[in-house]
Amino acid sequence: MRLVWITGLFFLLGFAAPVNADVKIGYVNSSILLERAPQAEAATINLEREFADRERAIRQAQQEIQELENALNRDAITMSESERSQKEQEINRKVRELHRMQSNFRDDLNLRKNEELGRLQRLVLRAIREVAQSQGYDLVLSEGVVYSADRVDLTDEVLTQLQGMK
Repeated sequence: MRLVWITGLFFLLGFAAPVNADVKIGYVNSSILLERAPQAEAATINLEREFADRERAIRQAQQEIQELENALNRDAITMSESERSQKEQEINRKVRELHRMQSNFRDDLNLRKNEELGRLQRLVLRAIREVAQSQGYDLVLSEGVVYSADRVDLTDEVLTQLQGMK
């Protein structure tokens, strides 16, 4: 009985040997890649350009409201009750309009940021795959890694790959 068990164990170990063949494993820090990729900087610049006019309009509206409030505070004593009421209503209307502009701006900006982030994530994933395939990696890990030795960190190689991609 013992001989059958030992023979079975050697038989199983014989089949397990190919599974234990050298497996090349690497690691990438996705946060660094998304932060330092040249495409991330380009996306940020494009978003700033795309939303600059709307941001200027919001600042201008804020300034206009501030000027109206200052004028009201300065001239309130000399104004009639109806004039003061009209100015207050105008300020309230402009404040509501400003809040709407700010809300729409934030929503649109967040939507565009998410679009750009998704595009960047797909590009980073493609770069990781290209580096892994070209260097013969069997497995590349990213998030959730507690420790990785420098020799398995592919982050710099992937950043170099990203610099060559558009």
